Amino acid sequence: MVEAFNQQFIVVVPAAGVGKRMLAPCPKQYLKINDEAILVHTVNRLLSHKKVAKIILTLSDDDDYFAQTMLANNPDVVCVSGGKERVDSVLNGLCAVDETQFPWVLVHDAARPCVSHQDIDLLIEQCLSQNSGGLLAAQVVDTIKQSESPSTNSSAGSTAKVFSTIDRSCLWQALTPQMYKTIELKSAIEQALCHGIPITDESSAIELAGLPSLLVSSSRENIKITRPEDLALAAFYLNQQRKEEENRCA
Repeated sequence: MVEAFNQQFIVVVPAAGVGKRMLAPCPKQYLKINDEAILVHTVNRLLSHKKVAKIILTLSDDDDYFAQTMLANNPDVVCVSGGKERVDSVLNGLCAVDETQFPWVLVHDAARPCVSHQDIDLLIEQCLSQNSGGLLAAQVVDTIKQSESPSTNSSAGSTAKVFSTIDRSCLWQALTPQMYKTIELKSAIEQALCHGIPITDESSAIELAGLPSLLVSSSRENIKITRPEDLALAAFYLNQQRKEEENRCA
């Protein structure tokens, strides 16, 4: 097990989406924080972790932005074609992983640049020690309401009617990275796609395959940039994290 804890990992980062909810002129992963694209912040955060060997980026075939980033010439970044949906992009990324060299794989959202090394450490440690896949997650703290019908508009100012209040005591918000055995995750996704079952994250595919997932508590700074107001919050967290790192190194 000591040897297992010393192994290196590949992280698949699906980055072929367009981020419609950002209402931006470019895909949200290329919006800038502190003069660098969100994708650059995310990939650099992952590659600076001592256990991350390479990043597999899944990009849209008509992506005109990636070549303009500093990542384009990074030998530790491998690019493959993305798919129509996030799950298709993840599967394409998994197909580029040598499961004999990398028996475990992590998948991380391109728009989560604030994930901490401490949380990645904890995820890897828990998954390896318990020989089970898992994901970073945050316990739900707000009161959760279920609406009468699915919302057709998720923008600010939209309305719906309450159907019920959900017991939040066992509810968790799924975050990333999510970490699973490479062969098991690839097989689980392929099975779900074969049966036409919608997959929103890696954990949902693993659940359908009847395999366990650990919920590993994560910092709430690990936000996903989804709406315009998230940019300012992510910038705040990144600046705070940079200052904390500088203080530790002083």
